Amino acid sequence: MSYEALTFIWFVLLGVLLCGYAILDGFDLGVGILHPFIAQDDRERRLVMNSIGPLWDGNEVWLVTFGGALFAAFPVAYATVFSSFYTAFFLLLTCLIGRAVSLEFRSKVQSKRWRSVWDTGFFLSSVTAAALLGIAAGNVMAGMELGPKYKYEGSLLSQIYWYPLLVGGLTVSLFALHGAIYLYLKTEDELQDRVRRAIPRLFYVFAGLYVIVTIATWWHVPHATENIAANPVLWVVPILNALAVMNIPRAMHLGKPGYAFFTSSMVILAFAALFSVAIFPNFMLSTIDPAFSVTLDNARSSQQTLGTMLIIAAIGMPCVLSYTVTIYWIFRGKVKLDPHSY
Repeated sequence: MSYEALTFIWFVLLGVLLCGYAILDGFDLGVGILHPFIAQDDRERRLVMNSIGPLWDGNEVWLVTFGGALFAAFPVAYATVFSSFYTAFFLLLTCLIGRAVSLEFRSKVQSKRWRSVWDTGFFLSSVTAAALLGIAAGNVMAGMELGPKYKYEGSLLSQIYWYPLLVGGLTVSLFALHGAIYLYLKTEDELQDRVRRAIPRLFYVFAGLYVIVTIATWWHVPHATENIAANPVLWVVPILNALAVMNIPRAMHLGKPGYAFFTSSMVILAFAALFSVAIFPNFMLSTIDPAFSVTLDNARSSQQTLGTMLIIAAIGMPCVLSYTVTIYWIFRGKVKLDPHSY
């Protein structure tokens, strides 16, 4: 297999891993974002947490796998991305740990104040993690201050301006909507009715931000549409994205929440595809000089490394998929509380 083909395959595989994480951990984060607003008493808060209890740690495997694959396949991109977003990634890791600790510690003590502290931690960790992922994506889309040897020459404050913050808000609203549809599938009675009433409001917030971010991207990130302009067949990606967005309220109106959850997953997949189309063939675009940009060509490992990794991926990916499918099958249906629940 040619070097170029292996490079492109690994770019696609990284996208698959990132999509898997965004779809699966997206509803986890969404549940955490909604947790203090949907649940009205301790029993309902436990139900909300236990809806993701058996799943959240397995979902994060996709993020760990993405990081490992990026390190092995495109080491220059790995070094540049992680050093540029060092503070943000440190905070993201803190949030992911905070979510795990909140889930595990909340029910250890029968105290209202104790549980309130961990409820707050669960919410703040979830909303901050979702926002950080969106802010990072917004910065990569717009380009960053990369200098010679791909060294980031900007500051933390230069990463926090209006466009990345808008993308961060869009990510939070999308994950909240995705999580609400998931909660509707997992709950029943009054809690389910409350979730159902919240879904239209969440959709309107997401749809509004979707329109705003689309216009902002068109204006602020003109290079994002260059690949689409050069290859008109790629227009199918934003068109399918818009159709998927509009199909979410339609599916809920038809009383098909499973279909709505599938559609919200496809919205996330379409966003990831749009992101990939917008940045290709770059990983990170330099706003100082395009010659300092991190591209597929200057970031990739050797041809032998990519080929060996592809064999390993062909063995490992089915294992990850089979594990994920098995866990979701075992814990299908409505969430119930038992003595071992969170």
